[in-house]
Amino acid sequence: MCGIIGVIGRDNAAECLLEGLKRLEYRGYDSAGIATLVDGVISRRRAPGKIINLARKLAEQPLSGTIGIAHTRWATHGIPNETNAHPHSDGKVAVVHNGIIENFQELKSELEGKGYTFETDTDTEVIVHLVSDYLKTAPKTEDALQSALARLDGAFALAILIASRPDILVGARKGPPMAVGYGTEAMYIGSDALALAPMTQRIAYLEDGDWVVITKDGAVVRDKDGKIVTRKIVQSAVSGAIIGKGEYRHFMQKEIFEQPQVLGDTLRAHYNPVERSITLAAMPFDLKAVDRVTAVACGTAYYACLVAKYWIEMLAKVPVDADVGSEFRYREPPLSKAGLGLFVSQSGETADTIAPLKYCKERGQKILSVVNVPESTIARESHAVLPTLAGPEIGVASTKAFTTQLMALACLAITFAKAKGTIDDAAEARLSSALLGVPSRVADMLHMDSAIAKIAETLVEARDVLYLGRGSSFPIAMEGALKLKEISYIHAEGYAAGEMKHGPIALIDEHTPVVVIAPTDALFEKTVSNIEQVVARGGKVILISDEIGVARIGKLATHAITIPKTDPFVVPIVASIPVQLLAYHTAMLKGTDVDQPRNLAKSVTVE
Repeated sequence: MCGIIGVIGRDNAAECLLEGLKRLEYRGYDSAGIATLVDGVISRRRAPGKIINLARKLAEQPLSGTIGIAHTRWATHGIPNETNAHPHSDGKVAVVHNGIIENFQELKSELEGKGYTFETDTDTEVIVHLVSDYLKTAPKTEDALQSALARLDGAFALAILIASRPDILVGARKGPPMAVGYGTEAMYIGSDALALAPMTQRIAYLEDGDWVVITKDGAVVRDKDGKIVTRKIVQSAVSGAIIGKGEYRHFMQKEIFEQPQVLGDTLRAHYNPVERSITLAAMPFDLKAVDRVTAVACGTAYYACLVAKYWIEMLAKVPVDADVGSEFRYREPPLSKAGLGLFVSQSGETADTIAPLKYCKERGQKILSVVNVPESTIARESHAVLPTLAGPEIGVASTKAFTTQLMALACLAITFAKAKGTIDDAAEARLSSALLGVPSRVADMLHMDSAIAKIAETLVEARDVLYLGRGSSFPIAMEGALKLKEISYIHAEGYAAGEMKHGPIALIDEHTPVVVIAPTDALFEKTVSNIEQVVARGGKVILISDEIGVARIGKLATHAITIPKTDPFVVPIVASIPVQLLAYHTAMLKGTDVDQPRNLAKSVTVE
């Protein structure tokens, strides 16, 4: 989960930036760098590894200047070396970047045609050359920035340093968060208020699509259309002792809104932007030889395994058994010698998942884990690890950890299918492109927060809520029900929509809201039939579908939530956002303890 900080108007800017980077270490990273500007010259210091390596380099080769930008980066494509570390620069412009540029390859080809050369394989470098190109012809710097930013597709946060403009620092946000800090004759920009806490607690948060030009005396914020707008300055309560909630009321809300960034970070760890393909780190076993997968997890992570079951079986044609960790080993299941044990956990310390891992390992299974903490027990016990770059998740109810698990598992499913030869290059390109668009689609979904909050008002008095879905939307229905139970204490159950008539339909009346996840995929028409059965019995339907689905059956629903039209492969990730927001706002209205719901712990380390 990469971090950004920038400063203008501070003596010894590099020292200030280094302090900010240290406060971003909680996000996880494997390289860091700083760039400052003095007398029209951009100078950089970058180092792989921990920030102490960068600090040593700065001690040996100090950076002067009163303006600069800095970054902590988790290596995505390419090894974590100095070349791939941010900031990237061509001498005229320096950039640090969180997120993903979806149209990177198209922009790179265009810029190479104009004679620009690229030193790295990262998508970030196109931003450097694109801004430089527009600066050549634009009448004003602001015009160049507006034109360049309008060309970027994806979800991103940026800080930009321009050699010819030592009086300004530029920031931009589309998806990932960005805060502006107001100091005394100095100004700051950062990924969150925590990075800025030692310098200032007067913070303004950019809204999605905003970009800002900062001087040492203030800031001018523009929206995506270039119109000057005002963003409220608030007094941050963040201290150096905690990871702050920033502008959000709860950690859970903050973590929901961090998803465009962390999904992009996780994808970048497994995506080769040059070849436009998923490239997992080398594994000490051959996926082609795997004849069966045993996927084990608990709670929300178990639902991630269920989605992965659909993906891997459909794409790689390999059978997958998905099991709840607390039940798995008591069946004493027989395991294939050529099988793969797949274990999913946010903390990597879940006791009910560790025990099945050891059971599988003792019986000769290869072990692959999907974890958010690379130093955890599950990671250490595994033969290979797929990291989820979610950063710390403080809220007990999992949100960003779940969607990043799905992102990592989607990458695994594609890699599995490639190894088995069950998809061709065209299919791989389509699936990889769909994943590349997810951070942006999730950012679009978050724009519906207010509308979903209104819909949540209809759930507050409910005693029971049903969630229905088919195919890979079925596990998302179960996850939505779990979220509502966890934090609002309303009883909810998730069912495969086709199973409704085998029992749950008896519960449906005018007092029972029914949340239906129904994207226009191959199973859509069957789900329509289930919705009609609910409506016929007086049930109040909350429909989650794309524009086509809402147009087709929205009239049957009491409320409809429109998700962006996207490839069915990635719908489970995108559809997770509305069920999270629905649960969050319902709990808010009920006045429960959202971040620490009763009786629950973040990591269950005992059986």
